[in-house]
Amino acid sequence: MCGTCGCGDGADGGQGVRIGVPGGAGAHGHPHGRSDHGHDGPGHGGQGHGGLDGHGHGGHAHGHAGDGGNRAPGTGPGPEHGRAGDDGETVTLEQRVLAKNDLLAEENRSWLAARDVVAVNLMSSPGAGKTTLLERTVRDLAGLREVAVVEGDQETMLDADRIQRAGCAVVQVNTGAGCHLDAGMMRDALAELAPIEGSLVLVENVGNLVCPALFDLGERSRVVIISVTEGTDKPLKYPYMFAAADLVLVNKVDLLPYVDFDLDRCAEHARSVSPGVRVLPVSATTGEGMAEWYGWVARQYGPDAAVSPAAAH
Repeated sequence: MCGTCGCGDGADGGQGVRIGVPGGAGAHGHPHGRSDHGHDGPGHGGQGHGGLDGHGHGGHAHGHAGDGGNRAPGTGPGPEHGRAGDDGETVTLEQRVLAKNDLLAEENRSWLAARDVVAVNLMSSPGAGKTTLLERTVRDLAGLREVAVVEGDQETMLDADRIQRAGCAVVQVNTGAGCHLDAGMMRDALAELAPIEGSLVLVENVGNLVCPALFDLGERSRVVIISVTEGTDKPLKYPYMFAAADLVLVNKVDLLPYVDFDLDRCAEHARSVSPGVRVLPVSATTGEGMAEWYGWVARQYGPDAAVSPAAAH
């Protein structure tokens, strides 16, 4: 169960979170927030750090949405999730859930940094085109950068099957009734995925523009994807998500002639909640703008890193 928003509160019949790979023996469950198999992943005694006590912190930490990254884990202003009653017990529970998640996220971040693995968390509403964007990215970057994918969905292996056919390693996380990935799920997924040194891990979060903004996974960067079919004012309606973004991709720009969408105004709205955030128009279908997306990804490894423009077919 997500103690912050209440998702997964017994609605999945007790199945819990399941981790699986396409073509495997089927998704297998882990107790929430930990993994008991012997993979070399965060919290498994691999290179980088050990358990929660005295671990190192690599990379940079994300604050929770709406705080500018400056407040302590699980405290301060943020979306008003579950403020029922006047005794503060629900608020305290939220703080504990987020604080525990932040500790696990720092383990993940340190583990990834020790291997020079860049993880990028892709967040959007359902249908914005995350999976299509990932398919094209995997194909276009083949031979330029080793890519692996963590797929987050409530049910099915459908997206993981698509990503595997695109040509890269993928792990599916089925959250059951849960509406977002968290750092514990990410740790289990990394243990299963075992990304190689210097690789790129792209995380497709559960389609949701609310709760994923609250939960740090230990990623290097966060990308919010919207499509031109969703409306120009989306950043104003979901400010916490866009405040958490390091990059905004406006997808499906090939449909602009057919929809009422103002790209410039949408970018203004995004920057009103996240000053200076970069907004890139792209089409995962036609390839428009994808070279700029690949360049942004490459720069997550350092300012001098680059991806050949030839990668954008």
